[in-house]
Amino acid sequence: MEAIELKVDMLSIHEKRLRKCLSKVKGVEKIEVDGSIQKVVVTGYAQRSKVLRALRRVGLRAELWSPHNEILSAYASASLMINNFSFF
Repeated sequence: MEAIELKVDMLSIHEKRLRKCLSKVKGVEKIEVDGSIQKVVVTGYAQRSKVLRALRRVGLRAELWSPHNEILSAYASASLMINNFSFF
């Protein structure tokens, strides 16, 4: 069994469409979605190319997750915390 980590540009309204799309791909057993960092983990015996193709077919921008994405998401969450902090 393999876990495929993806970065998917989505809003919360896209999660239902994403799950429905991926559940139809042969070999997908489990789908985990973390909307805050736009990360999707697909577990099963599905091929990466078929998973990416299915997402792109329904209009979602997707790419394989990389360590670069981890750094960007950490930076974005830190900058949001700093911007939300206000001085009196």
